[in-house]
Amino acid sequence: MAQNLYGPRVRMGNWNEDVYLEEEIMKDFLEKRDQGKLLIQKNRKLKKNLLRPMQLSITEDGYIHYGDKVMLMNPDHPALEEAGMFQRGDLSLCMAPDEIKVQLNDDFQVPCDVTAVEARQPVGRNTFVVLSAGKDATGQVVRYGQDFCLGLTGGFEDKMLYLSSDHKTLLKSSKKSWLQEVYLTNEVSHLNRWQAAFLEPQLRLEFEGFPVHANEKLVIYHRYTNRALVAHRHLFLRTYFGKEVEIAAHTYLDSQRVEKPKNIWIFVTGNPRDESATMLDMAKPRAEDTRAIEKAMGLDT
Repeated sequence: MAQNLYGPRVRMGNWNEDVYLEEEIMKDFLEKRDQGKLLIQKNRKLKKNLLRPMQLSITEDGYIHYGDKVMLMNPDHPALEEAGMFQRGDLSLCMAPDEIKVQLNDDFQVPCDVTAVEARQPVGRNTFVVLSAGKDATGQVVRYGQDFCLGLTGGFEDKMLYLSSDHKTLLKSSKKSWLQEVYLTNEVSHLNRWQAAFLEPQLRLEFEGFPVHANEKLVIYHRYTNRALVAHRHLFLRTYFGKEVEIAAHTYLDSQRVEKPKNIWIFVTGNPRDESATMLDMAKPRAEDTRAIEKAMGLDT
């Protein structure tokens, strides 16, 4: 009878190749970890920059200037159609990197999507810089009807993306509404230019050339396509940070030819009393009770 000469410790097959393969995998893992190239390290770095707290510019004269860091806020409005389907609250314009691209890179790729989210704190993904469209005009006042650009760094110091838009085509449009797309790109062109329009259409021509007030309602038009920036509160997108609202370029007018609340925006600046807050967080002074004075003057009729 043949005797079995092999014990349980005898290695058979391509055991040597398997050992070397495991060593190479571990070596590659340690090398990527030391260089910060692991997937979890890339995501943490990107998320850290996008959610990095930012400080908004503080305006002393109440106007918006070139070079100011601001937030673009779509204010809440009580008269919402089909309130159950709409996102309520003040919505902040922000960068929305694609989740698939985030999984592959530690840096956002262009063009990058733009969405709106209910956030009142300035961070890397929702803090914009007002830039001049032509020659450098840092420090000068932005005026109604004057071209300007909106840049965003995303929390990175050496990057600048510009809010842009272009005519919709069969291959290029917003994801939900199929209207004109708004996106962020690193290319400087005429597609980056925007204009601020006074809120009241009847006074819009008279305010042409006047300084743009900070923390007041206005309409932002795309210079090339003449479409207004809009927040679709009833259309939601799944992003890397969760469910957010779609942003597009389209002008919605009511029966009186006035832009609807979804087209209204505010340039939000910093709070001089608290560097980490915005002007929206300032407590409004209580209205003075004048009923006794009115009664004494016989005006309480």
